[in-house]
Amino acid sequence: MKFSLNVDHVATLRNARKETQPDPVTYALMAEQFGVDGIVVHLREDRRHINERDVRLLRELITTKLDLEMSTNDEIVRIACDIQPELATLVPEKREELTTEGGLNVIDNLTKIKSAIERLHEHEIPVSLFIEPEILHIDAAAEIKSDFIEIHTGNFANAASEDEMYEELDRINVAAKHAKKLNLSVNAGHGLNYLNMKDFLTVEDIDEVSIGQSVIARSIFVGVEQAVKEMLNLIRNRTTDYI
Repeated sequence: MKFSLNVDHVATLRNARKETQPDPVTYALMAEQFGVDGIVVHLREDRRHINERDVRLLRELITTKLDLEMSTNDEIVRIACDIQPELATLVPEKREELTTEGGLNVIDNLTKIKSAIERLHEHEIPVSLFIEPEILHIDAAAEIKSDFIEIHTGNFANAASEDEMYEELDRINVAAKHAKKLNLSVNAGHGLNYLNMKDFLTVEDIDEVSIGQSVIARSIFVGVEQAVKEMLNLIRNRTTDYI
């Protein structure tokens, strides 16, 4: 299982006082040195954290992979086609949300999502759809030629009880296996952290996880290198020094 780091919250801190630091690009480059498999950023329509400058610099400087999270907004799709990330992940987007709250409703937005996929494919950009672990949405993703799905793990991460957590893990497991049968690559993310990753690692058929806030928060106390390496050790060796 690979680990891509989302650096949006570094930009959130930078923008809180309209400063130039901390720089999410610098953070991303440091994380690459310490072993992450890719960098994730969400270029929102309102540019509340990551901005176009960040994305263009990341495109020029990182040596692993750039996963650009994005809506189906025409301007954002145009920017993605110009920048050409290694992966474009289509996500739902609401102005009032603090962070992405759930997966795309692929079925109800089939035409618009399909159009965005086709435009991105014209520029040879693979596409992932951020969706709930639901069979109907996975089938729809395959129907409109998505290359990946990214399973929303927020319900797992926020489970109120152990039974609820294991029930959600079962849903994710079934969904991932179904996606693989349709020749979709399977990523996962949202709310994953040092405490719940051990349970999440029991899920089979996940190619990559996207994690951001927990690693960035940890790095405030222990530094970027240790925060990244602790997560990598947990994912790759299923052990951690995190207390």
